[in-house]
Amino acid sequence: MTEANSVAADYEEYKAAGRIWGQVPQDRIKKIKFPRASAEVREAFLAIEDMTTSVSDILDSLGICSVVAGSHLPGLLPGKRMVGTAVTLRSIPERKTPTQGYIDKEPIRMSTREVYYLAEEGDVLVADFGGNLDVSNMGGMSCTVGQSVGFVGAVVHGAVRDVNSIRKLDYPVWASGVTPITGKFRMEAIEINGPVTVHGIVVEPGDLVVADDSGVCFIPSQYIDRVLAEAQAIEGAEDTMRDLIVNKRPISELRPLFRKRYD
Repeated sequence: MTEANSVAADYEEYKAAGRIWGQVPQDRIKKIKFPRASAEVREAFLAIEDMTTSVSDILDSLGICSVVAGSHLPGLLPGKRMVGTAVTLRSIPERKTPTQGYIDKEPIRMSTREVYYLAEEGDVLVADFGGNLDVSNMGGMSCTVGQSVGFVGAVVHGAVRDVNSIRKLDYPVWASGVTPITGKFRMEAIEINGPVTVHGIVVEPGDLVVADDSGVCFIPSQYIDRVLAEAQAIEGAEDTMRDLIVNKRPISELRPLFRKRYD
């Protein structure tokens, strides 16, 4: 079965189950079913204290450029941590002015709801609108829907609104910026579950999203188990180093551990 036929079959299955919203044409949906990280894997990453910094170092060692600094993509809820499987949404600007869109009673072509009902519990929405900071990709109602179907949060290469509502929901969101201006009649969902770009980093559906106050890491699906094992090993080594430092152990005991970790 070709990939297009597979998506078409999945689409009909999800439509029969009442999981198709219908705002995005079927041919713009590139994937529906793909492997997800287990709840156990997600919890194991969340148990790592310095989560994104350890993951970033490991991705460096693997030669993978897949991290965005928190200075470019800050979290709306300080102190929040998030781990989940990426589902992606790419949008482009509308050519018609918003005023003309209202006059012509055009349909609203932005859509996060389509993604939510196609996705699974434990997913993370990764939305790409090219880093546009003027108009909103999503707000409080979108986050409410996402939370209701089991999403663990969102990463937005662009702006969001309804910040107070999002914080009241306690829903983790990392975004390039915030704005009060709606995306209605200003943006159009052009592709679901294809590759997107977040501050120059390519993200594929199925990547594992790992985010905290330091930033956001996107772990390619084929490296998830390896990165987790190495991150757990790093945490164990750093716990040992921390204990030696606090207990004022001699440099001769510290040096081998520091070389192993940082050289």
